[in-house]
Amino acid sequence: MVQTIKYEIEKKINQIEIRRYPKITVAKVDNNELDSFGLLFRFISGENIQKKKVKMTSPVVSQEPSQEIKMTSPVLTDFSDEGYMAFVMPQEFNLEDIPQPLDNRVKIEEVPGRIVAVLRFSGSWSEDRFEAKRKELLEELARAKIKPKGDVFTMLYNPPFTPSFLRRNEVAIEVERE
Repeated sequence: MVQTIKYEIEKKINQIEIRRYPKITVAKVDNNELDSFGLLFRFISGENIQKKKVKMTSPVVSQEPSQEIKMTSPVLTDFSDEGYMAFVMPQEFNLEDIPQPLDNRVKIEEVPGRIVAVLRFSGSWSEDRFEAKRKELLEELARAKIKPKGDVFTMLYNPPFTPSFLRRNEVAIEVERE
């Protein structure tokens, strides 16, 4: 059984869940790398300075490159405009004790606790499906007068060999605290 990030559901708005996530540590690779998943998988498989295996967790988080021009001030973002893929590290790790990557394309980062709006769906992931779900999420938040922060990202919970109808996928975006 794979460890999953623990969160609290603050409220539901139709199909949308507003969740409170704790601070997490991630291993992240920019999407401009051809084999983002492979780099991350090798890191958790022991390709690190300590040669220590790290248990796989879920979800795998990714963000596609932004299609919008971002405001430059005062908003700062932890993630690059190129997009990224990130593995959430098991809860027992923090920045001080996580194994250090051998490959400098793998970055270890801490993501502060935050409030996130999430729309769950099953099936295979595709850019068209992501775009439709992204639009649905943002429209529902606009109707509820909830202000999003940053870009929409994807959270994938299942290994690739899971039949598509059994897969748990989510699109999500950080939102302003009420």
